[in-house]
Amino acid sequence: MTDTDVPSDAQGPPSEGRYGERVFRPDAGGEGERIDLGALTYDDTTMARLRQLGAGPGWSCLDVGAGTGTVARRLLDEAGVAAVLAVDRDVRFLAAHPVPGLAVRQADITSDEFDAGPFHLVHARFVLMHLPSPRDTAARLAGLLAPGGVLVISDAVDLTTDSAPATPYTRAMRAMWQGLRDTIGTDVSRVPRHPELLRAAGLESVAAEIHVPPLEPGSAISGFWAETWERARQSMVGTGLVDDAQIDEAVRYLDSRRCTGLSPGMLTAWGRKAVAR
Repeated sequence: MTDTDVPSDAQGPPSEGRYGERVFRPDAGGEGERIDLGALTYDDTTMARLRQLGAGPGWSCLDVGAGTGTVARRLLDEAGVAAVLAVDRDVRFLAAHPVPGLAVRQADITSDEFDAGPFHLVHARFVLMHLPSPRDTAARLAGLLAPGGVLVISDAVDLTTDSAPATPYTRAMRAMWQGLRDTIGTDVSRVPRHPELLRAAGLESVAAEIHVPPLEPGSAISGFWAETWERARQSMVGTGLVDDAQIDEAVRYLDSRRCTGLSPGMLTAWGRKAVAR
């Protein structure tokens, strides 16, 4: 496959809504805490990569789908960047934690009306996997970069569920991915293509890595999946792959020493915009 031979975005079954509508509604009790469990799991890995890519003093950054703003605030506090624009379709969690240098904007980055930049860093974590056209979104985000700027996109990649032995955990995971695809269009099967999306967007020095956190009783990631299943319960049961009792069993199994499954990993891909020579 050449840099320009990126497959068109696959068209899955029609979905009935978007992230934050049918499932994962920001106004649902505990949703901010669920997002923070994911942040506790992945923020250190994300920040290490962003700093290795040069995020630091003088940088202007865009954090897309910023959630509760943990990465945005750490870019300011730890990396010492000059400014961060944190964007989400619902900013209630971002607005609750203002800090100097952090600007908050309620917007849809897939809209033609979204205009910002240029930025030294554009970061989007667990965003493209929920959108119908990740290729178009990657190209749009790349267009917001300043020369020499870097685009970093991270999404979930499930390396084991389809081939793993049947357990309460793997049954729940299979039902979750299918239910989310049916209701809001989430499709993690496309995530391994992310490096090609960045090359197709004209970026250079493209590379990628995967982080797979361990599932341990009482861990943040185990809590994150238990909370995620609870919020996606209706769509999971709707697949016919599990019922309520099996989801409850999976939650208990996840928090037990019997659980030997692997969590979905986070694939992070990055690329730089060329500097005019």
